[in-house]
Amino acid sequence: MPGIIGPSDYSREPSRHPCLKINAKEPFNAEPTRSDLISSYITPVDFFYKRNHGPIPVVDDIERYSVSVCGLIENSKELFMKDIWKLPKYTVTATLQCAGNRRTAMSKSRTVKGVGWDISAIGNAVWGGAKLADVLKLVGIPYLTSITQSGGKHVEFVSIDKCKEEKGGPYKASIQLSQATNPEADVLLAYEMNGEPLNRDHGYPLRVVVPGVIGARSVKWLDSIDIIAEECQGFFVQKDYKMFPPTVNWDNINWSTRRPQMDFPVQCAICSLEDVSVVKHGKITIKGYAVSGGGRGIERVDVSIDGGKTWVEATRYQRSGIPYIADDASSDKWAWVFFEAEANIPQSAEIVAKAVDIAANVQPESIDSIWNLRGILNTSWHRVQVRVGQANL
Repeated sequence: MPGIIGPSDYSREPSRHPCLKINAKEPFNAEPTRSDLISSYITPVDFFYKRNHGPIPVVDDIERYSVSVCGLIENSKELFMKDIWKLPKYTVTATLQCAGNRRTAMSKSRTVKGVGWDISAIGNAVWGGAKLADVLKLVGIPYLTSITQSGGKHVEFVSIDKCKEEKGGPYKASIQLSQATNPEADVLLAYEMNGEPLNRDHGYPLRVVVPGVIGARSVKWLDSIDIIAEECQGFFVQKDYKMFPPTVNWDNINWSTRRPQMDFPVQCAICSLEDVSVVKHGKITIKGYAVSGGGRGIERVDVSIDGGKTWVEATRYQRSGIPYIADDASSDKWAWVFFEAEANIPQSAEIVAKAVDIAANVQPESIDSIWNLRGILNTSWHRVQVRVGQANL
C-alpha cells in the first residue's frame, strides 16, 4: 500500500470525547466512565474504549487501499475495498473486551504489568462488513476448512499499525482456520461500526472482528491476511496475552508453556456505583454488564449486599421490552447483557456481583486465586463499597 499511509507519529491523533478517562497518552489508551458505559446497550463510538500499541495509522486514499490474501493457498489475491463491498454484507452485534479489563483491581493485590484499566475496557457495537469465510472462499478455501491443501491451519492478520513490541514492525495476531472458515463464527472484515464507516481509532478503513475472543485478536487497520501452518509468531501471540498461574514471575516465566488466550471467561461488573459510593437513601438500583466468551449466553447474575453471604438474582436484558433468554434467537449471542437489581442498603454495605454463563462457568471469588503477572482476565467477583450518608458538598 505505498503512498497512502500518513506519518507514524502522534501529531495526527483523532479528536476524542472529553469524558474519556485517559490511561496512557502515547500510545493513546482510554475508557469511558462507568455510567457512560451502560448508558446504552449499543456503545456509542465516542464511549467505546480506545486500545492502541502505537500511533494511529492514517489511510489517505481509500481507492488505493488494499489487503493481500496470501500464504499456504493456491492463488494469492489482492483485495480492494470495492471487492470487499461487493461481498454479502452482514451485521453482527458483538462485545469486544480488552484482556486487561479490570487490571487496576488486580494490581492492588500484587503489582502487574500493563495499562491500568478500570472496568470499562469493553464495549458493544454493531459491526458491519463481509464475513471472513466469504473472503477466504475468493481464494479457494471452502467453508468449514481446517487445513488447506498446502498445510495452512491458521489465519494471520497483519496490521498497518507499527509498535515497539514488534521492534517497529506491524501488530499481528491469528486465529485457527477452522474458525475463520466457519460462517457461524461470524468473524468479520468490518468496515462499519454502529452503521457508520469505522473511524481511525477503531480501524479505518478495515478491521477484523472476532466475536467472543479477547480484543487483541480483532486486528485493526488490516494490511494482509496470511494463511500459515503454525499460529502467529508475533509478540502479542507468543509473549503476551497468556494466562499464567500466580506462582509465575518475571524471573521464572516460560512463555512457550502456555497457549495464547482466545475466548474470554465469564465476566460482570457493577457500573452504577464507583468503588466507594455515598448514597442519600437506603434503596438503590444496582446496574452493570455481564458477558461470556465463545458465544456463551448469561444464565444468571447474582447480587449480594452483604459481601457474598446472601444473594438475589438480578434481572437481565439486552433491549428494553424484549426478555433476554440465553441461546434464544431473539438474543445477541456475541453481545453483553445488562443486569439490574434493587436493594435496601443498611448504613454501609459491600455490594458484590457475579455472573454464571450457560455452561455453568462462574466467576472466581478472589483476585488472588487468578492473579497473573500480566494482569489479564480479572474476572473475580466485582465488589463496591456503599454507605448511606450525606455526600460532601
